[in-house]
Amino acid sequence: MSDFILSCCSTADLSREHFERRDIRDMCLHYSLDGKAYPDDLGESVPFDQFYQAMTNGAETQTSQVNAEEYIAYFTPFLEQGKDVLHLTLSSGISGSYNSANVAREELAEKYPDRKIYIVDSLGASSGYGLLMDRLADLRDEGKSIDAVRDWALENRLRAQHWFFSTDLTFYIKGGRVSKVSGWFGTVLNICPLLNVNNEGKLIPRSKLRGKKAVIREIVSRMEQFAENRAEYSGKCFISHSACYEDALAVADLVEEKFPRLNGRVLINSIGTTIGSHTGPGTVALFFWGDERTE
Repeated sequence: MSDFILSCCSTADLSREHFERRDIRDMCLHYSLDGKAYPDDLGESVPFDQFYQAMTNGAETQTSQVNAEEYIAYFTPFLEQGKDVLHLTLSSGISGSYNSANVAREELAEKYPDRKIYIVDSLGASSGYGLLMDRLADLRDEGKSIDAVRDWALENRLRAQHWFFSTDLTFYIKGGRVSKVSGWFGTVLNICPLLNVNNEGKLIPRSKLRGKKAVIREIVSRMEQFAENRAEYSGKCFISHSACYEDALAVADLVEEKFPRLNGRVLINSIGTTIGSHTGPGTVALFFWGDERTE
């Protein structure tokens, strides 16, 4: 039995079964749908298909900052049980969760001076962040200490490669990530932007492809370019998607064709409601271990 709690935010976008099987605790972020507040609880309150259909039908979504008090309430039961805590947050490049968790840690450290409370910025998002958590669970299960697992996370978090594409620019335009003019031309010309998460944990546009088939080939090409050991890659590969399972499956099939030494089948998850509030439907994300992100 481990003497510490391995924890993350719900935005690691793994399934409830996956979190429970790997004994990873998750802190629910929250969002609102047409003004009504919900926890980002892995699709339990609002199933993912209903959430994305509501967005397609014009529902307004909004996310809000998790405050320090919420983190204090979340961490306290673990500390009262005599457990140390290693918590990884959603990337500080897209969320203030890291800052809130650190404020909570400072307050709790005074109340529980004998406990270790480590907060690590994942510099990741969605199932790429989940890929990191899954590896940390391996290390914990191998008997590594909380300090060793924390150090590994800090040393290797930038090797979790994150690549995204979208076939629907509607919510990128709505959120201001794409201008209305560029979005209009992109929609007319069937442009699919390819993005990745950089070394600061921020989502950066990298190229524009015309048509779904082209961007699917390109995202797998990036895996061929950056994956650990290239075509001999033998690690895990995760994909997440927002209401476009067939596109995610097409990427998974091509990955399995190109990388025959994969550790198991490609795991396909849903993009959760917090991140999905910003992407909308039509986004596919590919995650794997590879070169360290340097820019």
